[in-house]
Amino acid sequence: MKRNFKKIVFAFLLGTIAFTSCNKYLDINQNPNYPETAEPRLLLPTVQASIGQIIGNQLQVYGGLWSQVWTQNPTSSQYITIDQYNVKSTATNSVWSNMYRYALYNAQVITKSESTLDNYYKGIAYILKAYTFQLATDAFGDVPLDDALQGVDFRSPRYQSQKEVYTQIFADIDKGIELLNNKTGTNPGQQDMFFGGDLESWKAFANTLKLKAYLRLSEVDATTAAAGIKALYATNPKFLERNVSITYTTTGGNENPLYNEMIGLRSVQNLVASGTIVKAFLNNNDPRRFKLFDKLSEQDTIAFIDQGDFRANTKKRVSPPSALVGANVRDAKSALAPANLFTQAESYFLQSEAAYRGWATGDAEVNYNKGIQASFAGLGLSAEDLKAYMTNATFPKAKDGQLEAIITQKYFALAGFQNFEAWNEWRRTGYPSFFIVSKGSVIGNGQMPQRLIYPNSEATSNANFPGIKPLTDRVWWDVK
Repeated sequence: MKRNFKKIVFAFLLGTIAFTSCNKYLDINQNPNYPETAEPRLLLPTVQASIGQIIGNQLQVYGGLWSQVWTQNPTSSQYITIDQYNVKSTATNSVWSNMYRYALYNAQVITKSESTLDNYYKGIAYILKAYTFQLATDAFGDVPLDDALQGVDFRSPRYQSQKEVYTQIFADIDKGIELLNNKTGTNPGQQDMFFGGDLESWKAFANTLKLKAYLRLSEVDATTAAAGIKALYATNPKFLERNVSITYTTTGGNENPLYNEMIGLRSVQNLVASGTIVKAFLNNNDPRRFKLFDKLSEQDTIAFIDQGDFRANTKKRVSPPSALVGANVRDAKSALAPANLFTQAESYFLQSEAAYRGWATGDAEVNYNKGIQASFAGLGLSAEDLKAYMTNATFPKAKDGQLEAIITQKYFALAGFQNFEAWNEWRRTGYPSFFIVSKGSVIGNGQMPQRLIYPNSEATSNANFPGIKPLTDRVWWDVK
């Protein structure tokens, strides 16, 4: 379900919007004293807006370049260092701040409410904490956990292992569901930008998040993953059957966060079509390429360059992403593109994989087909388009080809809409298998990014900072 961002604009009384460089993003709460109490009805939309900023701009760009959906435009330069695998620690200050100071800290304040009337706010806040901690640990690896979110009392929170963070993620999801099942509480209604206070939808969100989190452990701890998913399915869970996103407007600073960022960068088109995904689309005769990218004038194809090949193509015009994904600065409709926490297609592909692994009831092939169908429908493609495509995208009969099919089709569905998740799944499974090393890479040896760099703000202010980790260091669950 989508909620209009404009309706909750009062939430930003807690902060300001700054889009003046690639390191200045949505700032929800600039108070360095970390207020310990505030009304949950005011904080909930702040938490949700912060998450929209994180997934709709910052991680969307890193994920888009590193999942090879987008590459740097040869005629501009904003994201060259990301495409070169040459990210500096100062570049991740803002995403870290948005995660910890704004999304996580404000969610934590909500959970500390002692009023039983706030049970539903607290349940939602626990679930959003789990969602955001997964973003943080999947991006950076080990992160502050127990000592974090305590304000001025813990200025140097210790870092804890990803395994510990995931344990807490599952605990927070369970606590959130428990609170949502409580008979006492005030429904947040329109203060909830995702579901308008629909608690059953929040339970489906929590179940889908738990399924995603357990599947993330599939290669590093299959025993825990299998047990967790089997226990989840034993509850007869409902999963998401709709997109979960924030929609934006064209005015008042309430535009899609990536588009707003691009306007702040003098309306320069920095992101263009990567040859990696366009070639894969061409190989499959996939009509989604014409929805995710715009054709250039007087051309009937999508113009692309190979990933990171901007130096060799300085005079080439390349197709930009379409307004549907919020990344075409020349198309004002980009302002309206949603920031997606989950899509319907992702939910079906998660269920397909769980069934494929034998950890869940349901049919892997049926959910695989539903995932593709949801992707096509979400882009406004016809039943005829889907039928033609499925002739070459049937579910493999041999089990040894099924996981690759599920994750590759999931990649196509995530592309442009959930770029960070597309990159996560490649790191976890090794699929799709057609990624290349960026031609602009400066790190050599065929290496590719496996994590985000810890922010400089942590290195200079946290006495327990564990030291810079190179972006080629794999995170805990990435063992492929």
